[in-house]
Amino acid sequence: MQPHSYPTPATFTRARSGELFEMAKTYFPGGVHSPVRAFKSVQGPPIFFEKGAGSHIYDVDGQAFVDFCCSWGPLILGHCPPAVVASVQEAVANGMSFGTPTPYDNEIGQLVLSHHRYIEMIRFVSSGTEAVMSAIRLARGVTKRNKIIKFEGCYHGHVDSLLVKAGSGLVTFGISTSAGIPESFAKETVVVPLADPEALEQAFQQYAGDVAAIIIEPIPANNGLLLQDRSFLQLLREKADQYGCLLIFDEVISGFRVGFEGATGYYDIQPDIITFGKIIGGGMPVGAYAASRQIMENIAPVGPVYQAGTLSANPVAMAAGIATLTELLQPGFYEELEQKTKAFTGRLQEYCDRKGYDITFPSVGSIFWPTFTRNRIVRSDEIDGAKMELFKKMHLACLQRGVYFGPSGYEVGFVSAAHTERDLDFAATQIEASLDIAMQG
Repeated sequence: MQPHSYPTPATFTRARSGELFEMAKTYFPGGVHSPVRAFKSVQGPPIFFEKGAGSHIYDVDGQAFVDFCCSWGPLILGHCPPAVVASVQEAVANGMSFGTPTPYDNEIGQLVLSHHRYIEMIRFVSSGTEAVMSAIRLARGVTKRNKIIKFEGCYHGHVDSLLVKAGSGLVTFGISTSAGIPESFAKETVVVPLADPEALEQAFQQYAGDVAAIIIEPIPANNGLLLQDRSFLQLLREKADQYGCLLIFDEVISGFRVGFEGATGYYDIQPDIITFGKIIGGGMPVGAYAASRQIMENIAPVGPVYQAGTLSANPVAMAAGIATLTELLQPGFYEELEQKTKAFTGRLQEYCDRKGYDITFPSVGSIFWPTFTRNRIVRSDEIDGAKMELFKKMHLACLQRGVYFGPSGYEVGFVSAAHTERDLDFAATQIEASLDIAMQG
């Protein structure tokens, strides 16, 4: 691997990345294995990376970038933290998968459950999508009902019945956002707007006897950072109780990110089921769902709800998760990370205020979102799609200056424990220059 340095607008190149992408398009659909990686929402071909260390990632063209994507969230300790790497190497040396129980299972189970007041039992799977799919099946099995209420602007993985958007009415059945999903599947999902108590009540009035669960990202972070008032989340708890359905918090992003107890602990609201992903595997492909003992014992082999997985709780992923979660439990970890994030976004906000730019940086914990408006946004239909052109300009200018964001203006950014003050100072300076180009160019 060649030496790396930060690019400048004069030296930035994607020559080798471009070659690899052209080659990849002959092997894989669109040249990628997840659509957003194709850079369709920003400029140029995707960048191919070959190494990560701390807060930085390094590409095949010899360039270094301060990373605010962090593999879309799981790398809360940064890239290749020594304790996690050592734990993974030890596990790999003894075997990558057995398809059997291992001592790691008990260790990570005890670690999570003894520090999370809102759950009593947990089941590990291999992805956030699988966790949500399983949670939905569990809710239907427990309630013996069919329909799911979800919120427009919340993403829950590529589960058939949840890969839907709202139709034309205030409260509608889901309309599939992907080919290959039978209309009958989408019709089991009722879509309502976020932050709209009246629409929620209307949905229950129409479908009350057949609603198995309400599912929400308590911190919606897949379509912008749509921070909800606690009162709305509490209303969901009350409506679930009133109408006899379950409340599912999808914490694939927020779990272990805004605190060890995630958004559940942050807002102090008890859901019936929580789904996890990202951080719980320390960068390895892991997901999980958890609930009370009473609910979880409906899962096979104890109960009638079937779910299985050959690679579930594989020792390498569990080792990574144990090492990561142990670090997160260190005193002051989350407080320091949030303070660092607030200082970083605060500096950027002050710069935009001084320049008169209509830009804000909403944040929670170590999650933030650069958005080109002065208005608080709590619903996806409040996002001005035309402003994504400004993000596109900013994104390219940031790349040219050694700062990496996820390639979409609808994606959030993440600060890790590995981001130093020097890293954040450098990044803020480059982002400020990039915003000047976006706003004035």
